[in-house]
Amino acid sequence: MQPRDIAPHEILLPVRPAFIAFTLIAALIVNFLPWSEPLLAVKPDFVALVVLYWCIQQPRRLGFAAAWLMGLTMDIADGSLLGQHALAYSVLAFAGIVLHRRVLMFTMRNQILHVIPILLLNDLIVLVIRKLAGADFPGPVYFVGSLFAGALWPMMCFLFKLPQRPTPGPDDA
Repeated sequence: MQPRDIAPHEILLPVRPAFIAFTLIAALIVNFLPWSEPLLAVKPDFVALVVLYWCIQQPRRLGFAAAWLMGLTMDIADGSLLGQHALAYSVLAFAGIVLHRRVLMFTMRNQILHVIPILLLNDLIVLVIRKLAGADFPGPVYFVGSLFAGALWPMMCFLFKLPQRPTPGPDDA
């Protein structure tokens, strides 16, 4: 059965590993950008979103090791407790790999309804580790970023599939 966001007659080209690496590096850069105070509350974790996307779309290309390394990179960049993002992204990768067939069978709206709880779980893991380390609870607004990331899911799916779409040939009209 075809995923619902692809036309039934459309066959996507294989994704290039360099494109996956490019999207992960771009997500890291966007996460590192300074955000102003009002936007900081709704800033999604772009690395988590991209890791989840590739674990759902290409579970054999991106797995636990890449998710763990991206998490360590985020921990080092944030100057936070080493391993909190690594653990959260590893759980995120596990959920994406386990649920990838199920998520791809749904329409885009139902995919969003699957993606948001996984992203909320990611934020919850990071929050619990921070609380165990003695940090203050940031309030329920902390979880708004996951909702915003879920809203970005359709746009990201469209953009990340553009390089995989074949160029129309002379016979395609």
